[in-house]
Amino acid sequence: MSKLFTPFKVKGLEFKNRIMMSPMCMYSASDDGKLTDWHFVHYSTRAMGGVGLIMQEATAVERRGRITAKDLGLWDDSQVEPLKRMVDFVHSIGCSIGVQLAHAGRKCEVRGETIVAPSAMDWSEEYPVPAELTKEEIKDIVKAFGQAAMRAVKAGYDTVEVHAAHGYLIHEFLSPLSNKRTDEYGGKRENRVRFLREVLIEIKKNIPDNMPIFMRVSATDFVDGGLDINETVEIVKLVKDLVDIVDCSSGGLLSPRIDLYPGYQIIYADTVKRETGVPSVAVGLISSPDMAEEIIGNGRADMVALGRVLLRQPYWPVYAAHELKDGDIIAEQYYRGRYR
Repeated sequence: MSKLFTPFKVKGLEFKNRIMMSPMCMYSASDDGKLTDWHFVHYSTRAMGGVGLIMQEATAVERRGRITAKDLGLWDDSQVEPLKRMVDFVHSIGCSIGVQLAHAGRKCEVRGETIVAPSAMDWSEEYPVPAELTKEEIKDIVKAFGQAAMRAVKAGYDTVEVHAAHGYLIHEFLSPLSNKRTDEYGGKRENRVRFLREVLIEIKKNIPDNMPIFMRVSATDFVDGGLDINETVEIVKLVKDLVDIVDCSSGGLLSPRIDLYPGYQIIYADTVKRETGVPSVAVGLISSPDMAEEIIGNGRADMVALGRVLLRQPYWPVYAAHELKDGDIIAEQYYRGRYR
């Protein structure tokens, strides 16, 4: 058996293989943040394609936490039932599914919403200057993450991922480039991590003890004075008692030029796993079965997250199993279409 198709257990959850569908916003929700038929088909297709874990796109914990007006949400009880229908179907195919809990912070594009951030600094000239959060407002958002996690449990998700990357609210607190606060939420590293830690603690209060927590980070801001992999390692160490696996991405806080090439972010997952002892997920232009197999086989990460390639090839795992000579994993109904 190839390493890519070996099971992997995180806390109380076992994945049938090491392939994770990376969270990717579809901007297809209804105006009230509810799931649509588009999402049902989109996620169910990847489940039939053979991934071990689907991580649902950034799902807002507040209305003002959406990136766009077409983002999914978990800020209201009425949003649970449509999600549960989709989650139940994904489970019926033998696939695990999680949800990425998120708050856009200063990158919210929704007209009419009050944009908030740790500091009154806009993301770009095209975005409004956000209101600096008060400590009471911070506590309210922490509670919103916990309530969203509780709703995720009701919907039947197997895991939750905290979105602490790509320039959104938690990342804005973590990076000294976007956090200029002088209170206990700003300044030294331990203070900048405080909001993240409080969010993780609140989530743990609202989920079963055996449910794992993923955390997506931007391992580097690609800008001098911002986060780099060394600081990210120290951040992970400060919350490793609350996190079960780290999903290692990069960038998004500002708009620097980034040199992209296949596997350009694997080094971050490798470093986080090696330096902190926390399992990791590698992501970033991983497209070939051989590359994915090498990452898992050499222990550079514990899972690989596929994004764009799964938009092009929703049955990529079926192809990968054939290429890696791991047998057929194609659905019984599609067996006539198996690789020969």
